Amino acid sequence: MNQCPLADREFHATLFRIGNVSFKYHQQAYNTSDKMLKAYYDEWLEGLPSNIKESMKKHGFERCKSMLPFTRYVNERNDTGMDKWMKERLSEEDYQIWKSG
Repeated sequence: MNQCPLADREFHATLFRIGNVSFKYHQQAYNTSDKMLKAYYDEWLEGLPSNIKESMKKHGFERCKSMLPFTRYVNERNDTGMDKWMKERLSEEDYQIWKSG
């Protein structure tokens, strides 16, 4: 961060804060047992459009279990919504920046 131009530091600091909270959110999925992750994977596949579903099947469970759309699905399935998670952990200003995406 010290090498970042002074004018850009707050912007990058905001991105780091949002990124860190988002990273922690997605990491929550790994608190789910492998048995449940596999069940959620099968369930998740069923809700995908057919072309994406086939692609994710080819990737397989092991690869997909670290993909952000899947980890978000797992967290939502475990009643940990990303919107609420981010709102509770970010400042109001950072949260609005995240929401505007």
